[in-house]
Amino acid sequence: LRHILSLTFLIFVMVLTENSIPHVSAQSGICQADFQSVAIPLTELGNAEYIRMDGQATGFSGGLYPNGLNTRPPAHERAGQIAAAAIQPLDTSGNSDPDGGKIVMISIGMSNTNYEFETFIQAAHADDSTNPHLVLVNGALPGQTSDRWTDPAAPAWLALEETLANYQVSAAQVQVAWIKLTRTGSGDFPEKAELIQSDLEQIVHNLYSAYPNVKIVYFSSRIYSYTYFIGLSPEPNAYEGGFAVKWLLEKQINGDPALNNDPARGDVTAPFLAWGPYLWANGEIARLDGLQWLPEDLTNDCTHPSASGRIKVANLLLDFF
Repeated sequence: LRHILSLTFLIFVMVLTENSIPHVSAQSGICQADFQSVAIPLTELGNAEYIRMDGQATGFSGGLYPNGLNTRPPAHERAGQIAAAAIQPLDTSGNSDPDGGKIVMISIGMSNTNYEFETFIQAAHADDSTNPHLVLVNGALPGQTSDRWTDPAAPAWLALEETLANYQVSAAQVQVAWIKLTRTGSGDFPEKAELIQSDLEQIVHNLYSAYPNVKIVYFSSRIYSYTYFIGLSPEPNAYEGGFAVKWLLEKQINGDPALNNDPARGDVTAPFLAWGPYLWANGEIARLDGLQWLPEDLTNDCTHPSASGRIKVANLLLDFF
């Protein structure tokens, strides 16, 4: 994941603190549930088959990108670099403005995304190396799961529009997005993941319609959940949301016209899509990079990140960008 696009403007971050959205109160307490092993992280599963917790052989393999790999295919990497090179400070009408323009990056998601991106904003604001053109806007909202974003006139989109206005930036200045979404409850595999994938594709279209200058959309899937088969967002569905992202990106990589970002191939219907940081680890079993999700990293519902969990995600975001 360290081999990301050379997005120089994302190395240095400035946050506008005035006119920010109201603070959302997080869940209290810490998770008291017992650990159960769920799966091998997608980043370590490679071409091996994913076997579900209940023993179901799924026929699906890992890797964030095709062929069990965690790196973008060369052609997709080149497309991403072209998209990144097109990002520049813009005025409120979307015209180039090297001196006073803004580069707006938004988040789209649910409560977990809201808490995590808000902590990321705070961490980025503490960095004394800043780009005065970059504005981070937390558009994620509690309760707004992927099915709540599929209607372009849904309250979540209207709230995001209002938030941008509070930041005194325009839709034309939005150029980058981070999306982290799922649906609540349990479900069969792959059916539940396919529903999320369908939601994400519609959300990409809504995003591109509302913000025509958006160049790059990064995705992350859920963190580990200490609830199993039942609950707000239980395992293994929390893990399996990663397949929804993986399959969506593969559609663009494979040239699906509905997600085309290359004008040489016809009408552009979507921005460049890529993984952001992969956040899932198998609970207390550390990933190869050391990431763990312990009960104290989640609140008492065993689903939302606690203070320590939010810091873990914020650091992963900072490290990625």
